[in-house]
This record gives sequence, C-alpha cells and structure tokens, in this order.
Amino acid sequence: MGLSETLANYFDVHNHGSTVRTEVLAGITTFLTMSYIVVVNPSILAENPNIPGTDGIGIPGYSFGEVQAMLVVVTLLAAAIATLTMAFYANRPFGQAPGLGLNAFFAFTVVGALGVPWQTALAAVFVEGLLFILLTAIGAREAIIKIFPQPVKMAVGTGIGLFLAIIGLQGMGIVVDDTATLVTLGNLASNPVAIVAVVGLFATLILYAADVPGSILLGIALTTVLGWVLTQFGIVAPDAGLVVAAGTTSVSLPALGAVDLVIPGTGSAVTYDITPLAGAFVSGFSNIEAFSFALIVFTFFFVDFFDTAGTLVGVGQVAGFLDDNGDLPDIDKPLMADAVGTTAGAALGTSTVTTYIESAAGVEEGGRTGLTALVVALLFLASLALVPLATAVPLYASHIALVVIGVVMLQNVVDIAWDDITHTIPAGMTILVMPFTYSIAYGIASGIISYPLVKVAAGEYDDVSAGQWALAVAFLIYFVVRTSGMLQAQV
Repeated sequence: MGLSETLANYFDVHNHGSTVRTEVLAGITTFLTMSYIVVVNPSILAENPNIPGTDGIGIPGYSFGEVQAMLVVVTLLAAAIATLTMAFYANRPFGQAPGLGLNAFFAFTVVGALGVPWQTALAAVFVEGLLFILLTAIGAREAIIKIFPQPVKMAVGTGIGLFLAIIGLQGMGIVVDDTATLVTLGNLASNPVAIVAVVGLFATLILYAADVPGSILLGIALTTVLGWVLTQFGIVAPDAGLVVAAGTTSVSLPALGAVDLVIPGTGSAVTYDITPLAGAFVSGFSNIEAFSFALIVFTFFFVDFFDTAGTLVGVGQVAGFLDDNGDLPDIDKPLMADAVGTTAGAALGTSTVTTYIESAAGVEEGGRTGLTALVVALLFLASLALVPLATAVPLYASHIALVVIGVVMLQNVVDIAWDDITHTIPAGMTILVMPFTYSIAYGIASGIISYPLVKVAAGEYDDVSAGQWALAVAFLIYFVVRTSGMLQAQV
C-alpha cells in the first residue's frame, strides 16, 4: 500500500468526496493565506524599544530582534501542535495558529494599557485553555453553540465572507483607511503593488469561474511571480509592504525579496532557544489579584470562544458540513483541538491559538478532511528550517484568496429566512457588525442579543429558549466589561 492510499484510508478521504491531491492543494492554499502570522505575531507580541508606547513581551538581556526570533519559533510550534491535533483527532480541514486581534489585546491592552506582566498574561491564556479543555470534554461548549439562534448560525458564513473580503482588500492596498470616511479606495493607479494585486485578483476570479482545479493556488502563485519579476526590474520595491489591521496598531509585512536565514523585516537570525519563553507562564501566577486576573481570563475566554465557534460554523457551511439545524456534527473535536492549541501555545509563550477563517480558502479548493490540516501543520514545521519560506509569498498575493472566498461565501445569505423580520434583524446585525468591528465574536453577540428582543416584540415568546436568554445576558455583561473601562479600573 502506497503513501497516497494510506493517507486516503486513514483520513477517509474518498468517502468525503475528495482526493489526496485535492487535500494537499487545499492544505498549501490554507497555509499560504495564513502564513503571514509567522511575521505578524512576533511583531505584535514583542516589545519594541525603538517605538515609544509599544508594549508586549520583553526579556532582560535579550534584544528586540532576539525576542522576535524566539516568538517566530513559538508561533510555528503552537500552530503545528494545534493543527496536528485538528488533523488526527478532529479530521477536519481547519488551520490553527495564534489569533490576530487576540495577540493585540494581549500586548496592547493587557500588558500595555493595564500594566499586567506578560508572564501573568500568559498565565491567563493558559487558564483559558484549561477551561476550554474541561468544558469541551464535558460537552458544554458544544451545547452552548447548539443554542445559537438559527438566523445567527445561518448568517455567520456571510458575515465571515465580508470580514475576509475587507481583510483581503486591505492587504492588497485596494481599501485603505481614511480619517473622514474610515475606509476608502486606495490610489491604485499610482501604487504598483495594488496594480499587481488587482491583476492577480481578476486572474484568479477568471480561473475560478472557468472551474480550473487549484485556481486559488494558481492565482496566488501567478501574482507572486509577477510581483517578483517587477521587483527585479525595480518597479516594486523589495521591501514593499502593506499593513494588516491588528487591534489598535498595524504591522508592515515585506513583499517577496531575497530569501536568507533571517526573520523578514528584522534582520535577526533565527534562534531555536525558546527557554526564556517556554514555561514563563508559571511565574505569572505569583502575586496576582484574583478578581482582576479573572476579568482578564474572562475576556480572553469570551472572544476566543465565539471567534472559534463562528469560524467553525461559517467555514463548515462553505464545506457543506452543517446539518439541517445549522450545527456542525462532532464540533467537540475541532473545539478540543483549539483548546489544546491554546494551552500548548501559552506554555510555549504565545497568546491565544484559534481556528483561522483563512481555512475557508482551502475548503473552497476542495479540502474536506484532516489531511488538509496535516499539510498545513507540516508546512509550519518545515518553516522552522527556513523561516523566510513561510513568508516568501507577499501579503498582496496571499490575500487574493480571502477576497475570492469572501465573494463566494456571500451565497450563504440565501439560507436566511429574510421574509421573517425576527430572522432578518438578528441575521442582518450578525452580518454587518462582523466586518465593521473586525470581530467575529462581536457579530455573533449582536445577533444573539437582538434575537430575543425582536421575538418578544413580535409576540413570539415561546421561540426563545432559556439558554438563548442566558447567552444574550452573558454578552451584555461581556460588553460592559470590555467597553466600560472596568478592566482598567480593577487592574
């Protein structure tokens, strides 16, 4: 029995309507669309002494570049551990890594604004992970997700589609920030990078519409090659980068340039000695104030719980995994992979690990089993040998996939009962709030809070369960904690 047949049998590939070749291509596609985190996560988490006001992980006796180098290795290991668990335990095609946004909350809010030692912040993430493992093991997380109102479940996919699209358009330089209108069209004609991205986007859409196998991966590859050629002729600067929104800050990523044994954008050699980070969370338990620590754990927990739930349901909808009630069968298994990843990541020295919405790119390429996740994990591990390989594809090329998938995911909107106002309002709130707040959790929250209110207004009291009322109240409490300054007042 050959390797291909062994893999097909182990992951039950053929019974999922897929092939080993399709799963491998899907894994490569997912990896390329999420590999930016290898650079972004260390840039956000490491305290940069050259930029006043930045906060995060700083280790006495080690330079900023050295800390970044450690965090690159930790990011790759945490992503690999979580995604391997997803592959072998859950057999689902989802990639995992330290979450963008959650890392910004870790560095800029908890460590920065609140002045909490980074070791204590890691301890909070570790506790969050243990809670997730416990709640997943007893079925509590699955039970909570099942009581999501149906219009919210049906709207998550479309909301994530819009979220992916705005992330992708930003990464390509097509949409930029504006002080007057928040967002606006970039100066496309005068920006060579944006021109390359637009050409690549339409080339990918054409390939996709023509039903060319591996169209998204081909589009990324063509755009990367075009960018590289223009870089050689001096049309695109070797260090041309575009920003990725990350909470209250942004991080520039390098375009495709020379490949060497340094971390792109830092000039720092990769170091595999992560002992100053690994296990540092243990010291974070000393001298903590119980209530303040609980609030931090609560915030990490809440955001990650509903981000992951939304991603699994939304991407599962694209893959056709959901049942008639809008539930993902055996969701406890991918949830456990997420919990294990978060716990292992905190122990290694990084912020919360979560399931990536970029997994939709691989799913759209046909990935249906854990073999897709295995390919993603192996590519993260392979990147340990030569870190720049993980970032050789420029952001403007990889984010083409997000726009394409974002457009495709809009078709999920037909699953919503738009002729029922008690479905229209919570579904519409879920879809709109996700991209505008840059948060899957906030989108779900707005839908869940509005659902019982409109049901009561319509006189349909019996349609709202006690669990749905409890979720709505829980989200209200979360918003009070997160936006009222309570965290700052208590820490």
